[in-house]
Amino acid sequence: MHKELREWCRRFPAKWWPVSLLLGLFCAASAHAQGNYEIQVYGAATVEPKSTMVELHSNFTAVGQMLPANAPFPTVDGVYPTNHQEHETLEITQGINDWSEVGFYVFTSLQDGHGWQWVGDHIRPRVRVPDSWHWPIGVSLSTEVGYQRAIYSPDTWTWEIRPIIDKSLGRWYFAVNPALERTWHGPDVAQGVGFSPAVKVGYDFTKLVSGGIEYYADYGRLGNFYSLHNQQQQIFVVTDLNVSPKWEINIGAGIGPTAATDRWIIKAILGRHFSWVKQPQIE
Repeated sequence: MHKELREWCRRFPAKWWPVSLLLGLFCAASAHAQGNYEIQVYGAATVEPKSTMVELHSNFTAVGQMLPANAPFPTVDGVYPTNHQEHETLEITQGINDWSEVGFYVFTSLQDGHGWQWVGDHIRPRVRVPDSWHWPIGVSLSTEVGYQRAIYSPDTWTWEIRPIIDKSLGRWYFAVNPALERTWHGPDVAQGVGFSPAVKVGYDFTKLVSGGIEYYADYGRLGNFYSLHNQQQQIFVVTDLNVSPKWEINIGAGIGPTAATDRWIIKAILGRHFSWVKQPQIE
């Protein structure tokens, strides 16, 4: 089936190039699953002990991977096309102590013709350099392991290790997440370790409003990167609203400039911090 699909994709653009160009939709030589469920560049801080952060990650692929109505296959390499998929991800993070936390994700997808479906779950423990060490930059390390249904990702069991480095300089904020990924079960299990970096540059325009650029990529396997045509790269323009220490609000729109990437995505993150420490009563 994969050979037939690649052959069909090779023929289709030659005949319908103006339409595919107008829609910004391309058939890649090999379709790579896109895991746009939690589009976020992480900072180094962890959730405080006896505290919980509950976040809803929402994104909508306005222009993504799809097949024409007369295509002979209902899926792309056995995976639902991403066009007009809405992803809702629940993330619950519990602070353990002043240098560690554990996060848990529930991925869901909503799309015409498929309804609202459960996609998978991940768990993510994370540790950081304590403030008592007085490092000039924030540093933490997360590892994430979990399952996604094969109809959404052919690599059903995956593992990620994500170093996190960030720094605030006046009104400026910088964060780098050079993530490494490994497939435990699926067609890429023998392909080695993948490199998927993420970067954020932000600026505080006021005490309440910050703006910035977020960059996400999947370059392929270490020592054997994909060609630029087949790499996934996304650039988001984002706004962070600092309305309260209890709330996290991030809104953005992103473009995928490479052929293997969804063309347009709109995303939002809404988070609420809950503290389980009893506040002293003032008499």
